[in-house]
Amino acid sequence: MIIRKKEHWFRMLFVWHGSVLPALLPRLGLLLAFSLLVTYFHGNIFSFKVPLNPAPLTLFGFVLALFLGFRNNASYDRFWEGRKLWGNLLNTSRTLTRQAMTLGTKNDDVSLHNFVQLISAFAFALKHQLRGTDGYEDLKSRLNDEHLKIVVASKYKPPVITRLLAEWVQKLKNEAVLDSVQQARFDENFDKLSDILGGCERIILTPIPYSYRVLLHRTVYIYCFLLPFGLVDSLGWFMPLIVVFIAYTFVAFEAIADEIEEPCGTDANDLALNTMCHMIDETIHEITGKSIAVPQKTSQNIID
Repeated sequence: MIIRKKEHWFRMLFVWHGSVLPALLPRLGLLLAFSLLVTYFHGNIFSFKVPLNPAPLTLFGFVLALFLGFRNNASYDRFWEGRKLWGNLLNTSRTLTRQAMTLGTKNDDVSLHNFVQLISAFAFALKHQLRGTDGYEDLKSRLNDEHLKIVVASKYKPPVITRLLAEWVQKLKNEAVLDSVQQARFDENFDKLSDILGGCERIILTPIPYSYRVLLHRTVYIYCFLLPFGLVDSLGWFMPLIVVFIAYTFVAFEAIADEIEEPCGTDANDLALNTMCHMIDETIHEITGKSIAVPQKTSQNIID
């Protein structure tokens, strides 16, 4: 994720990293070359011209802009839902840690440490499951040997970690360290962890319908390649530059929508899951009164 302070409007014109422009340059270059060819050959091949009134293109562009707006809203809703889910994970992790810390002196430090480490491991396991990456090193540094063996052997690690958390609470209930009311409060937060997991999986496993994406993609490019024929008579050799600028706005909106509709990936504008995992790890250990090493940031503008 790109995090920048508010910049001067002029500097914003030349921002490169985090922009979709680098990925669009080949397509815009192709459209520029096509527009130059249309301008050069317009009326020069057997005096033939392609008559295309710009009025229908104006109406077509307006309708297309509306559809792109709906598409971007749908993608941003998915992005924002993912951010809210991870915000809830941070709050739930803090609540579970606070609950465990207030059980009294009957609960030994080792047992409490294992519980807090399971909470931290849940966040890292969820991150790796959503990104399809190997989380062994993150889990190894946070789980004891017994828990690590159980979690690593499972395909879906976050639900297994919630089971281990519930078993920890049940063990204390059996030892009369906590009562049924306290156990119910823990279970409510375990249910929240399951809801967060399910919400993240829903975003990842339910993409925007492919047929809708294909239709919009085709329409955008057909419109962009029809523009030169509608503007060449009125703009002449200025037409290629105007066409490329108009095409950039349409194609860029589509590219941004494609990028943010999967907010849990590793693209520049995706959610900073790694940073949020370390934030959860740090804050719950602060609640226990223990500090941990915080990883250094790679850049003041980039967090992952």
